[in-house]
Amino acid sequence: MEPAASEPPGYCAAASHPVHGPYHDHEYGFPIADDDALFERLVLEINQAGLSWLTILKKREGFRRAYGGFHIETVAAYGDADRARLMADAGIIRNRLKVNAAIENAGRILRLRETHGSFAGWLDAHHPLARAEWQRLFKKTFVFTGGEIVNEMLVSTGYLPGAHREWCPAYARTLAARPPWTRPAASTTPG
Repeated sequence: MEPAASEPPGYCAAASHPVHGPYHDHEYGFPIADDDALFERLVLEINQAGLSWLTILKKREGFRRAYGGFHIETVAAYGDADRARLMADAGIIRNRLKVNAAIENAGRILRLRETHGSFAGWLDAHHPLARAEWQRLFKKTFVFTGGEIVNEMLVSTGYLPGAHREWCPAYARTLAARPPWTRPAASTTPG
């Protein structure tokens, strides 16, 4: 199926790109349950602010090495020496606000685990919310999470629709994976 003439292709137009393609085809819009993988996506989206997603994807392995595989407990324990190391690492985006946000947000995720069991549990407990509500919730809960960062983090992890156009082959695969946006909210009424 081809896109309608009036419908912009969005990120699906990048499906044949050597760097964007694998991410588009196998990750973008697919649900994530692993907390470290969710944290990775949050950190990458924060680092993308003001830059291209291509830059972030090209530096992704550098980010994984620099941030201990995005292990939340590890990053939350980073101190001044780690901040200095990160600021000197050409394999990542060397922006003090973004480095500090990754460390601070790791600590905040640890605190969310105390009440929700996991980062994924916290996200699921608030599903479904409208975009504006998600944006307010993230702004209240995390640092360096503006509207576009929140939107892309939630679209990329399947909490909000819009990752793929219906004509895109990845659309059917994301639907088959049952992203949260396709599921009704969990009932909070005692059974």
